[in-house]
Amino acid sequence: MARLGYRRFGAQGSDWGTSIGQRQPDRVAGIHLMPPLVPPDPATLDDLTGAERAALATLREADEWGSGYTAQQSTRPQTVGYGLVDSPAALCAWIVEKFWSWTDSGGDLHRVVTRDELLDNLMLYWLPGTGASSARLYWESLRQVNEWISGSAGAPVTVPTGCSVFPKELQRPSRRWAERRFPNIRYWNEPGKGGHFAAFEQPALFVDEVRSFFRLVR
Repeated sequence: MARLGYRRFGAQGSDWGTSIGQRQPDRVAGIHLMPPLVPPDPATLDDLTGAERAALATLREADEWGSGYTAQQSTRPQTVGYGLVDSPAALCAWIVEKFWSWTDSGGDLHRVVTRDELLDNLMLYWLPGTGASSARLYWESLRQVNEWISGSAGAPVTVPTGCSVFPKELQRPSRRWAERRFPNIRYWNEPGKGGHFAAFEQPALFVDEVRSFFRLVR
């Protein structure tokens, strides 16, 4: 951004992109996260809200029934990687299952993401042959992400922060949990629809969330 001539700028990220804002905080006007990756606050475990209990239940279910891909990619990414760059069917099955699981679609994926949109997404992996390298990201980085989700809160990120927590997201921390790591939260919202791929599923709602935060820190 500095090379482009911007002395001050904002950043937005979801999933792996929620690590934004930790570098050059003097230049960053603010960061918008979907969602903030933070662990539960141990001090609250004897006094959980209903939403916090539901969030923990979602994480337990995902760990039991939906984490096989994580174990594979974080330990032996090359094994599955050969299939992801050799077989369109393998790549499609590996990725679309997660779209089916993680979208706010009520079990009918094409209510929120069309077949053409899914194919567009798949081609970003198929044409450049990046299925294997994308799997290796877990081998390289998952320990750090797991620490953010279930370990200690870690060093605070003090830049102005906006958070949008969508109802079918896997990680849905409460604001009081998030404030342990992000003490400068200026915007917090929990939209009524949307899942892990909120920007893909609900683009207009996503844009509204980003704009609502950055209006506060312009």
